[in-house]
Amino acid sequence: MSKIGSMFFCCSSSNKYKRLDEKLGRKMLEVKKNLAGHDNFKSLNGIILRFPQFKEGLQDIRGVFEQYDEDSNGSIDPEELKKCLQQLQMHMTEEEVKDLFHSCDIDGSAGIQFNEFIVLLCLIYLLKDQHLPNISKLGSPRLAATFDTIIQAFIFLDKNGDGKLNKKEMVKALNAPCERSPARITQTRFREMDWNNSGKVNFREFLFGFINWVGIDTDDDLSLT
Repeated sequence: MSKIGSMFFCCSSSNKYKRLDEKLGRKMLEVKKNLAGHDNFKSLNGIILRFPQFKEGLQDIRGVFEQYDEDSNGSIDPEELKKCLQQLQMHMTEEEVKDLFHSCDIDGSAGIQFNEFIVLLCLIYLLKDQHLPNISKLGSPRLAATFDTIIQAFIFLDKNGDGKLNKKEMVKALNAPCERSPARITQTRFREMDWNNSGKVNFREFLFGFINWVGIDTDDDLSLT
């Protein structure tokens, strides 16, 4: 288990964020239904080939992160996050903000680091589709497209359409014709996402693993590897 995975396991073993994850699951099913017949991916290689574009789009968030990290300590605290959400006109309840903050603060540092901030924004994007136009306030016109494509990548891997990934689905994706991966690689990839060893991977868990695969540049002490 990776360092970041170990921290996530400590924070998630009690299933503390079940309410949020269930809400994300329902939302993902809704998106999948709306996208029926409009699949953006036909193979895992199709996702991998997009990694450079994913990386470019997500790195655009760096400037936003630094803008709201007012004390320049490398993390965004709850008050700084509230200001960010207000700027985006994301009208969320205190409970929703608290759930999101703590579910993304996987190391329990009481601050959202850059990689965690990417995950948090993508979760907000998924949950708050009525506010999607405001994502342009982040200053990156391609960010919405990046988030949309990441969501579509998850939907492609979710073969049975239940809003979660399981090992069987990952094996099927990684061992499609012309894409066969050694069993150890398949197992490792799934373990990188299934940090609480539940045998299921929700969208929040997937995002942390996906960012690691894409290779977002972070400072040494914020590295996912």
